[in-house]
Amino acid sequence: MSIADNIKRVRERVAEAALTSGRDPRDITLVAAAKMNDAARVREAIRAGADAIGENRVQEMTAKLADGAYIGAPLHFIGHLQRNKVRDVVGKCDLIQSVGSAELLQSVAARAVSLEICQNVLIEVNIGRETQKSGFLPEMIGEALAIAEHSSNLRVVGLMAIPPADVEETLTMQYFDEMRNLFVDISAKKYDNIAMRILSMGMSADYPAAIRSGATMVRVGSAIFGARDTLQRPE
Repeated sequence: MSIADNIKRVRERVAEAALTSGRDPRDITLVAAAKMNDAARVREAIRAGADAIGENRVQEMTAKLADGAYIGAPLHFIGHLQRNKVRDVVGKCDLIQSVGSAELLQSVAARAVSLEICQNVLIEVNIGRETQKSGFLPEMIGEALAIAEHSSNLRVVGLMAIPPADVEETLTMQYFDEMRNLFVDISAKKYDNIAMRILSMGMSADYPAAIRSGATMVRVGSAIFGARDTLQRPE
């Protein structure tokens, strides 16, 4: 099936999940995760109505930026961001979804200051407490918010999480529900430079469940572009 057909199908599942949970499907942002897809396929996804494009790799994103791949849609960085790559991402992306450490948050803020811009970010939460993953532990989110409060060139607009892979659906749902509770709790408090309006969770395998648990943004790759092992790498 074409990318347009796949996006239509994803939209239908998004709408079903949203309506099941008493929400408006228009309130769910669909991010097309474009890892290993070339500029032409990214443009096809934008024409088909993807709300935003998400990239995991800085080098790949930089090449596609030079090719004008993202014209017509916001660009999000959704992968693991190393501190030495911050200068290649800040100011280039509308949203950095994967800020998962105090050091990275401070580096993003410093780069934004040097560019005299305000960079929107999401706080990445290590909801599964996995030692091999980046992200703030739930009890450490306050540390991230404290840094953001004192960084006028930084704006935290929500939370992001990737639950552990290869676990039962009931456990995945527990992680999603825990994220929703964190999101609601933080939203009820008042912070400077923080506006909790995005809860980004759910990918191709589980985005309907994430929406039913309260996700406002989903990051969908293979369900839009096809299985990655069959794709041509970007030039």
